[in-house]
Amino acid sequence: MYKFEREKQLTLEDFDQPLGMKMNPENRWVIKASIIPWETIEAEYSQLFPSKTGMPAKPLRMALGSLLIQKQYGFSDEELVEQIRENPYYQYFVGLPRYEDKIPFVPSLLVEFRKRLSEDKLVEINEMIIEYYNHLVEESKSDDDSDNDSHGGGSKEEKSQEPCGEETSKNKGTMMLDATCAPQNIEYPQDVNLLNEVREKLEKNIDKVCEATGSRKPRTYRKNARKAYLALAKCKKRPAKKIRKAIKQQLGYIKRDLKHLDKLVESTGYEFSQKEKDELEVLKKVYEQQKYMYDNKIHSVENRIVSISQPYIRPIVRGKAKAPTEFGAKLDLSVDDQGMARVEKLSFDAYNESDVLIKAAEAYRERTGYYPERILADQIYRNRTNMKFCQENGIRLSGKKLGRPKKDDIIDKKTEYKDNTDRIEVERKFSLAKRKFGLGLLMTKREDTTKSSILLSIIAMNLDRLAMIFLYCFFWLLSFAMNLFDRTQICSSKIRFLKTSTY
Repeated sequence: MYKFEREKQLTLEDFDQPLGMKMNPENRWVIKASIIPWETIEAEYSQLFPSKTGMPAKPLRMALGSLLIQKQYGFSDEELVEQIRENPYYQYFVGLPRYEDKIPFVPSLLVEFRKRLSEDKLVEINEMIIEYYNHLVEESKSDDDSDNDSHGGGSKEEKSQEPCGEETSKNKGTMMLDATCAPQNIEYPQDVNLLNEVREKLEKNIDKVCEATGSRKPRTYRKNARKAYLALAKCKKRPAKKIRKAIKQQLGYIKRDLKHLDKLVESTGYEFSQKEKDELEVLKKVYEQQKYMYDNKIHSVENRIVSISQPYIRPIVRGKAKAPTEFGAKLDLSVDDQGMARVEKLSFDAYNESDVLIKAAEAYRERTGYYPERILADQIYRNRTNMKFCQENGIRLSGKKLGRPKKDDIIDKKTEYKDNTDRIEVERKFSLAKRKFGLGLLMTKREDTTKSSILLSIIAMNLDRLAMIFLYCFFWLLSFAMNLFDRTQICSSKIRFLKTSTY
């Protein structure tokens, strides 16, 4: 059940401040709250609750606002609730009507927030925030133009230079595109460690069935298996022969445990829960994959499971010097002229990022009505399919042409240098999202909540930039309009905000 009432969007004047408290209207969380279309997002969010009965759910502003605060500072669920309880600006941002010294919800409810805000919903929310900000900018520009007209500003010649319909159909703007990996917080997947974990979980399942049915425990040789595992785990140097021997031993113990477990279930008729059945399927899959790699003397297999608790995670080969292989989700990020980032593709399976370029260009056209003038991307995006698409639609794709360079080709060094320097912006977005907004190490456990966490990082990063631009423009207009005002106070306020902002 969800109670949605279309009321006036909560502003700082509506927030009931205790006696003696004077909240700063230039605070970044006040600015961020003003550039989010809470009412529009609330209307979309209410569709997730078709039932009219049951316990009312928490409002969207509380759910989304809390998760954005968590992404900004990396709080744990328990710490986030305490921070909201102690900070009046956080309470205003999440939509509470007044400051109260009590927790707004229990920490476990944050998991439900991430489940409800799915990948598709968060993509829509990101677009809503960007569109709402552009709407605010257009309104402020129209107000400035009307003020100039009233004071005699704005000649007819200047107004006549506005672009006509034919000019707007041409390609405009720049789109930067690149891919990265959002690593998951898991133990580095070593084959022996994975097999040891499988064996221990199978032994626990055997014990559970025997205790529930009163059956006699079969002989599993668990002490010998543990001893064989520790013989390798305690070694500082691990030769290949010793590793292969340990893997063979663990595979033998697991094979024995699987036979015992199947016989017990068949003879006793014991029924596992759905969660236990899913885990058993993962354990059997890990055994099959490790047995296949051992028999064929290889170290890779299709859809390889690297974590038993999170079987959806796949190894992503990136070829970086620090970490050649990362374990997490792979995503393609596009950045426009305003510095707004959008996730074009998100998947836990490895894929060729060059296939995303055409889809990203079409999405750009759907948003703006025209293709970008140029696309700045890595060399991997410059395949024949993408280059043909860009040539047909008048898009300049950065980088060198395929094949051996011809003598007649004139390479514009300045254009090439500018493209390379401008493309750094998308790399900067990756660095910023990983250092400041939680994309560097994801702590979630479920597949759906992990995807939600990635998109929340991008939304929090965009929101932080929009708040900076919004306040910077406010200070500039204020200093321009008020010539008699002390500009040193404006500059000090601007510097104070920029110091606290990520940008």
